[in-house]
Amino acid sequence: MTDDTTGITARTRDGDGPVVVLLHGIGSRAESFAQVMQAMPPDIRLIAWNAPGYGCSRALPADWPLPADYATALAAFLAAQGIDRVILVGHSLGTLIAVAFARLYPQRVSQLVLAASALGYGVVPGAPMPAAVAARITDLNAEGPAAFARARAPRLVWQPHAHPDVLRAVEAGMAAVDPAGYAQAVRMLASGDLCACLRQVSVPTAFIVGAQDAVTPPEQTAKAAAALAEGQGRPAPVITLPDAGHALHQQQPEAFVRALLQLAGLGIPTIQHEGHHV
Repeated sequence: MTDDTTGITARTRDGDGPVVVLLHGIGSRAESFAQVMQAMPPDIRLIAWNAPGYGCSRALPADWPLPADYATALAAFLAAQGIDRVILVGHSLGTLIAVAFARLYPQRVSQLVLAASALGYGVVPGAPMPAAVAARITDLNAEGPAAFARARAPRLVWQPHAHPDVLRAVEAGMAAVDPAGYAQAVRMLASGDLCACLRQVSVPTAFIVGAQDAVTPPEQTAKAAAALAEGQGRPAPVITLPDAGHALHQQQPEAFVRALLQLAGLGIPTIQHEGHHV
């Protein structure tokens, strides 16, 4: 769907139950949640957005946006759909957006679930970015999206050669990025500070991480959970998925859904996926 008011595009599924909003990572798109959406209980309303600058969504006006700018765009999009309250799920870069949204609009979030948490680098807008972060932009521009995706996608999948279907899906999503929108997201990642924002979040928050995540390893999730606990004064739930890398929702969609349902207090029904009960 495309919302003409905000210029945001999204993959959606209707339902009469709670609204779950899914926010993708930096080299991805709404399509990355296709298997998750298929495995979710049928009564839950699902929205997987394409962030500004992704998947035909209109880019943000700022050349160097902050997480709050993406959160504001999300708030406008949800308001245009008449949605007041959501369960918000962020993956990787999407965790920075999700936490910014929960900090700015706590009354609109019933539960926050952060998967493969990206901590950010706390760079002041306009200041030099860490070399590895800046290389994301220069490499993409030099190589083009297809070659860029071939080089980077294997790191997002645990044992990529043993999971070619997952690797192809991750690579396809990365190859579809728009260089301008991606550059905005890279700058946002550079300026993000997940832990600082989590210390200011009041809504219930939980974490999911892949045990074999080489991009945002479990140690990063532990730091994020500790920051949240500092602010809320209680431990944060964390579920670690075995046999999953950074793209955990694509590599282990059924396990990801079970974890999400448990953390969001939605129960753990028998889940059907591709014709099989699991």
